[in-house]
Amino acid sequence: MATNTATDDPAGQIDLSIVVPAYRSEKTLAALVAAIDAAIGGRYSLELILVNDRSPDDSWKVASELATTHSWVRAVNLRKNVGQHMAIFAGLRECRGRVIVTMDDDLQHAPSDIPTLVEALDAEHDVCYGTFKGRKHAAWKILGSRFNDRVATWLLQKPKGLYLSPFKAMKRGVRNEIIQFRGPAIYLDGLILSATSRITTRMVGHHAREDGTSGYSLKKSISLWLKMATSFSVAPLRMASLTGMAMSAAGFLSAAFIVVHKLLDPGVAVGWSSLIVAILIMGGVQLLALGAIGEYVGRILLNFTTPTQYSVAERVNPGTDPAP
Repeated sequence: MATNTATDDPAGQIDLSIVVPAYRSEKTLAALVAAIDAAIGGRYSLELILVNDRSPDDSWKVASELATTHSWVRAVNLRKNVGQHMAIFAGLRECRGRVIVTMDDDLQHAPSDIPTLVEALDAEHDVCYGTFKGRKHAAWKILGSRFNDRVATWLLQKPKGLYLSPFKAMKRGVRNEIIQFRGPAIYLDGLILSATSRITTRMVGHHAREDGTSGYSLKKSISLWLKMATSFSVAPLRMASLTGMAMSAAGFLSAAFIVVHKLLDPGVAVGWSSLIVAILIMGGVQLLALGAIGEYVGRILLNFTTPTQYSVAERVNPGTDPAP
């Protein structure tokens, strides 16, 4: 039996909430709970919220058993798989802590580093991201993360050098701003950057997975990137517009050159190949612009047609009512 307690103050709040999305983690959840218990060691009043993202294994069974046997563990079971960011979002709405930490379920994020992130939050900082010393990810994922980092710096005005890690701590005030979001396509780091610029980092460890493989496929990574690109910035639309303007200008200049050339040398035949090249270039630009517009129109449509962001099937050891 764990020794941590979650003694509430009169306002129903506690010191620390830890939100963990669970997916294919039936073999790691018990070890994660034990590691968190050992790392916190009564330093804070604590709650751990395990959000089962409709995992196909027995993650929910394990999470609910842990919530039954540990007074400071709470389990939330979603009716369908909604992805890591939305699962964390669901956990944020459930939590009661003055400080909230989000982390993965596979023990790649060390619970012993939690106090480091929490203690970095002071009068000048609302959020602290964990920066990893040596990442234990596949090469394609590291390269994709670097690309995402550069794009986020451009689209979201992210501070240079800030790695948007899923292992982070935030004050409750930031959490309160984040949970106001009602859209179906969620990118948590975009919401955080919209809510505050008082962000700091701390170096933490990154460890090999205890079991299984990452649930983030290339397809899911691309989908998350599109959410970031189209949910928090109009830069793609502007880029499409500027590209179209530049190509149109190039097309007009080329047409003027061909006309002048023809007038100066009537024997020059206007080539079929140049016409086809022009058509292909302009057609490609038009499709690029239409694709960008389509992404935004799709987001608008989903905002009107998606009735809920997520649906909770059941809770174990729920504590107080979650935020509306």
